[in-house]
Amino acid sequence: MDTSKILSNKFYLYLTEFFAGMSVMAVELGASRLLAPYFSSSQIVWTIIIGTIMIAMALGNIYGGRYADKNPNPDKLYGRILIAAVWIAMIPVAGKYVILGISAVLIFSVNSNFLIWAGFLACMAIFVFPLFLLGTVTPSLVKYTMDSLADSGKTVGMLNASNTIGSIIGTFLPTFVTIPAVGTSITFLIFAGILLLLSLIYFAGEKRGRVKMAVGIVAFVFCCAAGYSDSFAFWEDDLAYEGESVYNYLQVREDEDSVILSTNVLFGVQSIMKKDGGLTGMYYDYALAAPFMADAMEKEDLNVLVLGNGTGTFMTQCSNYFEDAQITGVEIDEKITMLAGNYFNLPKDAQVITYDGRAYLNVIDETYDVIMVDAYQDITIPFQMSSVEFFTLVKEHLTEDGVMVVNMNMRGEKEGNINQYLADTISAVFDEVYTADVTGSTNRELYASNSGVMLKNFASGRKQILNDRLSEMMERVFLGMKKYEAGNYRMTDDKAPVEVLGMQVIDDLIEGEIGYYKEIFEKEGISGLLEQM
Repeated sequence: MDTSKILSNKFYLYLTEFFAGMSVMAVELGASRLLAPYFSSSQIVWTIIIGTIMIAMALGNIYGGRYADKNPNPDKLYGRILIAAVWIAMIPVAGKYVILGISAVLIFSVNSNFLIWAGFLACMAIFVFPLFLLGTVTPSLVKYTMDSLADSGKTVGMLNASNTIGSIIGTFLPTFVTIPAVGTSITFLIFAGILLLLSLIYFAGEKRGRVKMAVGIVAFVFCCAAGYSDSFAFWEDDLAYEGESVYNYLQVREDEDSVILSTNVLFGVQSIMKKDGGLTGMYYDYALAAPFMADAMEKEDLNVLVLGNGTGTFMTQCSNYFEDAQITGVEIDEKITMLAGNYFNLPKDAQVITYDGRAYLNVIDETYDVIMVDAYQDITIPFQMSSVEFFTLVKEHLTEDGVMVVNMNMRGEKEGNINQYLADTISAVFDEVYTADVTGSTNRELYASNSGVMLKNFASGRKQILNDRLSEMMERVFLGMKKYEAGNYRMTDDKAPVEVLGMQVIDDLIEGEIGYYKEIFEKEGISGLLEQM
């Protein structure tokens, strides 16, 4: 296809604009899933992704327009699209190593805002260059498609419409089709393949394009062979399951004692099943104090609601230790519920509703003796489930002596930390608020009620426990409970800076964990560090 033909074939130029717009959005959504297991999927991460991509596109627009004026040759444009295609195809192969490499360097050189710096530099290194190249598409095509000033408005309008329609499809297709069906890695390869095909069609039959075509095809085939895996935890070789849903990166690990679910993190524990059916040794055990606080031992029926059911750890424990409990779980990710049945022995007749936790409270009238809020994960705390308005809604769905238990998974110690904000917010709604730190972890359980007898019920109820291990556990919780003294840190639907607060805690945790190694690195360099490790 020679230059004159491609310039006269406006349909192909509009098609180029369409697929370029589609690929930009697909890469942006793929970027969020690539970064989520390492940096979470919070608003901060999304801000970094959108910001860096807009920088790349703006620079591409400027460069593409100037270059098209100086050298209006479509060969250059389609050569840039080919390079962008190969680069995007390389992301599944090298992206995760780049992220870990940048993180490893920054963890010893950055004292604060680690998440922002690591996420920003990872985005710059991985995504800016190919999207800069795709940013040159629109101004270049304007140059090639413009016949005269008389129809300039129509031409630019058609190009923008093609780009916008492609962007719309590129937004919905990865989220609802390709990522859940085949994963992030193959999604990158699919859209890289589309861009590569655009370039190959253009260069087909031209001698000057044969080398470019050959290099592009070989590189793409290599990427397909090396980057098709959807594994983020590439150092693991014994995962029971690794995959993705519309909402999460999902990982199931199994050992002799337990089955563990991690979501959007490579090492965390979001749900756990002990194969012996006993206590977990984690915060779920502490949460079992809530039914006793709600006077479960004196009730024929105990109604429990779990917001953030996961694979049903707390649901299963309540069933094990409270025979007459009626338990409803609410879990927004249907695939997690499926994994619960496949790997965590959640009964098929378990009542699990696929819904957002707050939205579910808005549409029901039922009241519960216990409502567990377990929807917080690192800094991906849903702000709509951390506000005064949300906790007021929870209170309205509790019985007269009902108890809310909240798992706070980051124990900040500085003034104005995330836990203080959450506890003060809850204290603005509930009269009684107690906390208990979970031994051996950064978790803290919070119990809240307006009954006035929450602690009294717990003191009497735990004396009636027949199971020795549970009795010992409840004794530990009882002795570790502290009445919370509320301050003035409150969050509302209008203002709930949960990501920033969570990031501060993560910075503190990183500083505490690697402070020793950072000191060695500063004194003895990399050789001293390697010796210690």
